This record gives sequence, structure tokens and C-alpha cells, in this order.
Amino acid sequence: MKKLGTMTISILSGLTLSLLSACGTQDLASYDILERSQETASLTWGVKADTPLFGSMNIETRQIEGFEIDLAAAITREILGDDAKVEFIEVSSKTRIPLLKNGNIDAIIATMTITEARREVVDFSEVYFEAGQSLLVHKDSGIASIEDLDKSSVVIGAKGSNSVANIRELIPGITVLELENFSEAFVALRARQGVAVTTDNSVLYGLSAQDPDYIVTDETFTVEPYGIAVNKNQERFLNEVNKALQTIKENGTYDSLHEKWLGSVINRND
Repeated sequence: MKKLGTMTISILSGLTLSLLSACGTQDLASYDILERSQETASLTWGVKADTPLFGSMNIETRQIEGFEIDLAAAITREILGDDAKVEFIEVSSKTRIPLLKNGNIDAIIATMTITEARREVVDFSEVYFEAGQSLLVHKDSGIASIEDLDKSSVVIGAKGSNSVANIRELIPGITVLELENFSEAFVALRARQGVAVTTDNSVLYGLSAQDPDYIVTDETFTVEPYGIAVNKNQERFLNEVNKALQTIKENGTYDSLHEKWLGSVINRND
């Protein structure tokens, strides 16, 4: 596989975001992303840093790593060449679209489900991962599916995630404890503040990998296709992203990355 020439990881703090917004970064969102990226030989991606297997911080190296990180790097290579620079900015379910709209990032690859509501504000690439919402529970909980929950149950989710709205629709009146991210959600589950964490099974596999006492239920009760989000009016850039995604699927790069990050864990939970 080709290697990327330079890789830079950036963690954007709330203070930094405030300063950038004060400086008028809204104008950045109207630039032609493809043209600018070709001039600078770089792309800036919004990624998760709290989602094991897809995007999480390696404490030893202080770098964000995972399936989506490697996928973003591979797409960047296809669009801009081997020596392109990739910058990663940490986002959450709540901050990713505002950062994109402000022009702080060029694209989002952060376990983001394609929905019609989100299509109103961003454009999506072709699907790069077919996920489905499920439950993470203690292995002795007796919970095997959503049918084992009712409105007296407490379920834990992340603020701004589509899964929170889904569970409320499927079980009217259920209590949902909404936390900032899935790392906090998993801590709360292990502290017995709820009976399950709910989100896409792909994210739950990463949490399960941290503690074998917690398993992902077999059932998926939604279809959650992941797409790369780009700003509106960036059709040229979106076309290049789709072409790059198709290329890496055809040349085997995608399958190699999928197996590297997800293969063993998915097999363990099956």
C-alpha cells in the first residue's frame, strides 16, 4: 500500500473555535474546496477521537487512529497524490456539522449516518459503511434485543446522534441519558446508570473490544448507512471523493482496511 507523505493531527478546542469564528471563518466555507486543496496539497477532515476502531486517540503516540482515519488518508492520496498532507480535527456528533459549515474542516468522516434531514444542510458521498443501530449491554443483563426494553428502561446515548431520536421513536416514553460522547456513555453503562448504550453497531463493537463483559446484541433495528459529508455547493470536490472511494474499493484498499480494524472484533461478537 502507498504511504502518505505527511500526516498532521489537530485537536480543536472550544477556545480555538471561538477565535476562528470571531475571525470570520464563515467565508472559508464558500471557497472551492477542490481548488484550495490542490493549491495547498492538503485536506482537513473532521473525525471522531472517542470511537474505538473507527477513530480514537492512541495515548502512547498522541495520534488519532482507526478505520475512518486510514480511509480518509487513502481518499486524500487518490485525490491529491502520495505527498499530500492530511489534517484531522476532532469532532463530536454535536460539533461536526457546525465546524463544516464554518469552514474549519473540508469534510466529515465520523460515523455519520446519511439522513434526509442532514441532506438539507450537507451533501453526502456514496455509502462507505453499512451500519445498523443496536445495543451494548452487560453479558449478564438478559437483554438480547430492543424487545427486552420498555419505557421504564434507561438507555444511554450521545448528544446530537441520530440513534437517540430513533430509540425514542421506537419506545415512546423511554428515558435516554444523553452524554457528550460514547466514551462517557460507556463509563456510565459500566457504572450501571443505564441498562444499555445504543448507537450504530459499528461504534458499539469498538466499546465492546475494551471490555469482554459487555457485548453487542445480534439484532439491528435500523439501517444506518455512513457517508462522507461535505458542504453544499462543493460538487467538484464531492465528485472527486466519490471517485476516490470507488477506486479504493476496486483496488482492495478498502477491504484491507476493513479487515485491519474491524475483522477480528466483528468475528468475536458473531
